[in-house]
Amino acid sequence: MKRIFFLTSTALAAMLLTTYELAAQARNCGPHEVVTTRLAERYGESRQIIALTSDQSVMELFASPETGSWTITITRAGQPTCLVAAGQNYQHVAEALGAPDQGA
Repeated sequence: MKRIFFLTSTALAAMLLTTYELAAQARNCGPHEVVTTRLAERYGESRQIIALTSDQSVMELFASPETGSWTITITRAGQPTCLVAAGQNYQHVAEALGAPDQGA
Protein backbone atom coordinates (compact mmCIF):
# COMPACT_ATOMS: atom_id res chain seq x y z
CA MET A 1 0.00 0.00 0.00
CA LYS A 2 2.71 2.46 0.98
CA ARG A 3 4.65 1.46 -2.10
CA ILE A 4 1.74 2.39 -4.39
CA PHE A 5 1.37 5.77 -2.71
CA PHE A 6 5.11 6.39 -2.91
CA LEU A 7 5.34 5.42 -6.58
CA THR A 8 2.22 7.37 -7.49
CA SER A 9 3.28 10.45 -5.57
CA THR A 10 6.80 10.34 -6.97
CA ALA A 11 5.50 10.08 -10.54
CA LEU A 12 3.07 12.92 -9.90
CA ALA A 13 5.83 15.04 -8.40
CA ALA A 14 8.04 14.45 -11.42
CA MET A 15 5.30 15.71 -13.70
CA LEU A 16 4.60 18.69 -11.47
CA LEU A 17 8.22 19.78 -11.21
CA THR A 18 7.85 21.37 -14.60
CA THR A 19 5.35 23.78 -13.02
CA TYR A 20 7.66 24.54 -10.08
CA GLU A 21 9.23 27.54 -11.78
CA LEU A 22 5.82 28.96 -12.71
CA ALA A 23 4.67 28.66 -9.12
CA ALA A 24 7.76 30.49 -7.91
CA GLN A 25 7.19 33.27 -10.42
CA ALA A 26 3.59 33.60 -9.27
CA ARG A 27 4.81 34.12 -5.68
CA ASN A 28 3.07 30.97 -4.41
CA CYS A 29 6.10 30.23 -2.25
CA GLY A 30 7.08 30.85 1.33
CA PRO A 31 8.72 29.39 4.43
CA HIS A 32 7.60 25.78 4.96
CA GLU A 33 6.10 26.49 8.39
CA VAL A 34 4.08 29.44 7.07
CA VAL A 35 2.77 27.48 4.08
CA THR A 36 1.75 24.43 6.13
CA THR A 37 0.13 26.56 8.85
CA ARG A 38 -1.96 28.41 6.25
CA LEU A 39 -3.05 25.16 4.61
CA ALA A 40 -4.15 23.86 8.02
CA GLU A 41 -5.90 27.05 9.16
CA ARG A 42 -7.57 28.08 5.90
CA TYR A 43 -8.40 24.70 4.37
CA GLY A 44 -8.12 22.16 7.20
CA GLU A 45 -5.45 20.32 5.23
CA SER A 46 -2.79 18.14 6.81
CA ARG A 47 0.09 16.24 5.25
CA GLN A 48 -1.06 12.93 3.77
CA ILE A 49 1.98 11.98 1.67
CA ILE A 50 5.64 12.97 1.65
CA ALA A 51 8.16 11.76 -0.94
CA LEU A 52 11.63 12.54 -2.20
CA THR A 53 11.76 13.25 -5.94
CA SER A 54 14.52 12.21 -8.33
CA ASP A 55 16.11 15.67 -8.09
CA GLN A 56 16.10 15.46 -4.26
CA SER A 57 13.17 17.87 -3.83
CA VAL A 58 10.56 17.09 -1.19
CA MET A 59 7.04 16.66 -2.54
CA GLU A 60 4.16 16.80 -0.06
CA LEU A 61 0.45 16.26 -0.53
CA PHE A 62 -1.77 18.06 1.97
CA ALA A 63 -5.46 17.23 2.04
CA SER A 64 -8.63 17.51 4.06
CA PRO A 65 -10.67 14.29 4.13
CA GLU A 66 -13.60 16.35 5.46
CA THR A 67 -13.77 18.94 2.67
CA GLY A 68 -11.93 17.07 -0.10
CA SER A 69 -9.53 19.94 -0.81
CA TRP A 70 -5.90 19.08 -1.58
CA THR A 71 -2.61 20.89 -2.26
CA ILE A 72 0.74 19.65 -3.56
CA THR A 73 3.92 21.44 -2.53
CA ILE A 74 7.55 21.13 -3.62
CA THR A 75 10.50 22.15 -1.48
CA ARG A 76 14.04 22.18 -2.83
CA ALA A 77 17.04 22.25 -0.48
CA GLY A 78 17.61 25.77 0.79
CA GLN A 79 14.56 27.09 -1.09
CA PRO A 80 11.07 28.11 0.01
CA THR A 81 8.12 25.73 -0.18
CA CYS A 82 6.05 26.31 -3.33
CA LEU A 83 2.47 25.40 -4.16
CA VAL A 84 2.39 23.58 -7.48
CA ALA A 85 -1.16 22.20 -7.66
CA ALA A 86 -4.43 22.27 -5.75
CA GLY A 87 -7.93 20.98 -6.20
CA GLN A 88 -11.01 19.32 -4.79
CA ASN A 89 -12.45 15.83 -4.35
CA TYR A 90 -9.50 14.26 -2.53
CA GLN A 91 -10.17 10.61 -1.71
CA HIS A 92 -7.99 8.20 0.20
CA VAL A 93 -7.95 4.95 -1.76
CA ALA A 94 -6.77 1.77 -0.07
CA GLU A 95 -6.24 -0.72 -2.88
CA ALA A 96 -4.84 -4.16 -2.25
CA LEU A 97 -1.69 -5.08 -4.13
CA GLY A 98 -1.71 -8.12 -6.36
CA ALA A 99 0.39 -11.14 -5.51
CA PRO A 100 4.08 -10.71 -6.53
CA ASP A 101 3.84 -13.56 -9.05
CA GLN A 102 0.97 -11.82 -10.88
CA GLY A 103 3.21 -9.05 -12.18
CA ALA A 104 1.37 -6.31 -10.26
